[in-house]
Amino acid sequence: MISFSSELWQWFVAIISILVGILTAGHAVVFKRDPRSAILWLQTFVILPIIGSALYLFLGINRYQRRARGWRSVALTDGDSYLSTDSVPPSLKSLSTLVGRATSLNLTEGNRIEPLVGGAQAYPAMLDAIEGAQHSIALSTYIFDRKGIGERFIQALTSAHRRGVKVRVLIDDVHVRLSLNSAFRALADAGISVASFNSTLVPARLHAFNLRNHRKILVVDGVRGFSGGMNIQASYWRQESPEKSFRDLHFQIAGPVVNHLRIAFSRDWLDTTGEELDDDFWSKIPPQKSSTGTTCARGIEAGPDETLDRMRWVFLGALSSAQHTVRIWTPYFLPDPSLLSAISTALLRGVRVEILTPAQGDHRIVSWAAQAHYWQVLENGGEIFLRKNPFDHTKLMLVDGQWACIGSANWDARSLRLNFEFNVELYDQELCRTLEKLFVQARGDSYQLKSTDLVALPFPVKLRNGIARLF
Repeated sequence: MISFSSELWQWFVAIISILVGILTAGHAVVFKRDPRSAILWLQTFVILPIIGSALYLFLGINRYQRRARGWRSVALTDGDSYLSTDSVPPSLKSLSTLVGRATSLNLTEGNRIEPLVGGAQAYPAMLDAIEGAQHSIALSTYIFDRKGIGERFIQALTSAHRRGVKVRVLIDDVHVRLSLNSAFRALADAGISVASFNSTLVPARLHAFNLRNHRKILVVDGVRGFSGGMNIQASYWRQESPEKSFRDLHFQIAGPVVNHLRIAFSRDWLDTTGEELDDDFWSKIPPQKSSTGTTCARGIEAGPDETLDRMRWVFLGALSSAQHTVRIWTPYFLPDPSLLSAISTALLRGVRVEILTPAQGDHRIVSWAAQAHYWQVLENGGEIFLRKNPFDHTKLMLVDGQWACIGSANWDARSLRLNFEFNVELYDQELCRTLEKLFVQARGDSYQLKSTDLVALPFPVKLRNGIARLF
């Protein structure tokens, strides 16, 4: 029997460390799209070979391999009402082409999209749809609390299940595992088909545990849809003190674009459970083809799979297409260098760019990091408005009063690189005017940040913000 001395063990560990470091370094050099990210990982491997390699395995390989890749998503688009490019404003035709090529989905016409302001408007409308369901309910959310307003949703879903409605609920696994307030067990105990997305306990997906499903999708009977930025969470519904409720925008959707919500949910559900939801699941009524409204719209799936970078492309395309105004309403403003450059380019072309974001975020370090970006917007004439508490979780982008992008994606690296997101682009001047009024109203409840405010910050605060930005 061979025995190893302590010196031999040290050599053995050193050699293994070097080999592991070389392998992971090679992977980073070949597959990392951002050279800066690759360099950072290489430095980590040099300093901490084994620990750095372990961190890279869990945090650095941000690609999600779907079981649903071969699914028949193209077939489900057959119900779309195709739109003539003559209906798109000339200045936005290139943007429409970009989004169409990026998503492989058609721009649809005849949609009706209604903004729902806060939980006070969104939750009753969603509960009304669930309580009136006759055939099926599909619900996907990042957070689903079992207390507060979540209890009302659990009751409504349970009642629908008991009267024979086919119910499918998908909740992101991190909230299911780490929250003591998750609705998952209550739904499962009621006999509802509920699943957790990208379970961190599945060995084959341990490398992707940092990749989360941030989408908010509800489809009832295949024809009535809801999407936006709102979780099912007590923070948005404080009946005893409504002035303390989180702010957000959600949207009720009818028309052919609901089919795009169905496609996104179906792919995620198949990937998680192996069950394919065919047309019989969704409704006895075929996808709507008749005109129900005046909005032209298209769904946008994005995530760390084959849909990587779609939201960044959309934001970049929108900034490039803008002729007059860009309004960005986001809870987290941490754009990457490409988006900051596009904002600066738009400003230098004479476009007015306004950013509306919370004065105090719900994550302190994220707020510090955001502050480190502000000067790059202000130096070229951009305007930043910081909204007073309570926290504003709204996600909205408006261009020239003619185009809007609504949904779950934030202006940060997690949404643009790590999360599965769902947004909708829309072309409708009347609806955009309504959304701009909401923006202006919120802006009136904010104060405008000046360059002098940033200059006046103490050096330790600037240093803290800069360090937060690095991470």
